[in-house]
Amino acid sequence: MKDIKNLIVIGASAGGYKAIAELISKIPADLPTAVLVVLHLSRESMVEVMQVHLQKRTTFKCCIPEDGEEIKAGHLYLAPTDRHMLVKPGVIHISSGPHENRWRPSIDVLFRSAAVAYNSRTIGVVLTGMLDDGTSGMSAIKRCGGTCIVQEPSEAEFPDMPSNVLLNVDVDYRVHISDIGYVLEDIFSKSVKAHEIPRDLKIEADITERMTSSMDDLKQIAQHSVFTCPECGGGLWKLNNDPARRYRCHTGHTYNEEVLLKTQAENIEASLWVSIRMMEERKNLLKSMGAHASASGASKLSAGYAESADSIDVHIERLKGFLNTLHKDGSIVQEDYTEK
Repeated sequence: MKDIKNLIVIGASAGGYKAIAELISKIPADLPTAVLVVLHLSRESMVEVMQVHLQKRTTFKCCIPEDGEEIKAGHLYLAPTDRHMLVKPGVIHISSGPHENRWRPSIDVLFRSAAVAYNSRTIGVVLTGMLDDGTSGMSAIKRCGGTCIVQEPSEAEFPDMPSNVLLNVDVDYRVHISDIGYVLEDIFSKSVKAHEIPRDLKIEADITERMTSSMDDLKQIAQHSVFTCPECGGGLWKLNNDPARRYRCHTGHTYNEEVLLKTQAENIEASLWVSIRMMEERKNLLKSMGAHASASGASKLSAGYAESADSIDVHIERLKGFLNTLHKDGSIVQEDYTEK
């Protein structure tokens, strides 16, 4: 750990593999640093394949770390599939803690832990991607005195992530990937002064590492809201001092407002389809009972069953119409989770 001057953490989502491959090829081989990378991938993805391909683009040794692995200079660490990658001074932790913004690994989790562990020695880089994972983590790096770099959005295949960071964080560098190597050399040529770590960031980093939180913890860093967690049903707390406007529950699930809105819409859709299925079953049962009543000569009873079935059919069509409205207003967005 002593031979590491600064720690570089990189986050990317959609279009991220190509951007990461280009970026690591630009990092000077002699920099006294380690590089940690989070790329959003599906659970079925094989990060080992990415490791092999990236190794061809850099002299850094590409690794998929184990829990408790020592951070070494000249190494590039790739977050394992479906696991958070966090850092403590000199050590990497691999965690199966709750998803943040529906992602595991999460860019924010890595960036926040690095900011607390390495304060002003942390260099954060956000590349191409959708939505805004990375904004909260970059804010943490900035508050801890670290350096924030974003890919020029006009160059990014998907500009949402770098654009959201630029909107919410006073970044140090907004550059094309081809220039990041020069920027890093300039950063490493300067002296680094230790920076005081904000208490709320220490508490949240500790919560994430422990994979659990107490009410006393949450009261120190957040305000209780009227919303509930879409995944576990627990109460959500709105975090203070975070430009991403995040919420987290007692279990540890975390959402920004946009992701919370989309997740609520998806849960509404799922509930509506369950309701439609149950109503279809009731409608079909009424029709069957009506047919039996008609066959036995009970025409009045048969007509009553048919009327009830028709009434249910009207409600079914209304629910289907509401589902179409959900999709039209953009509340539900289908996402490709193979690589974002």
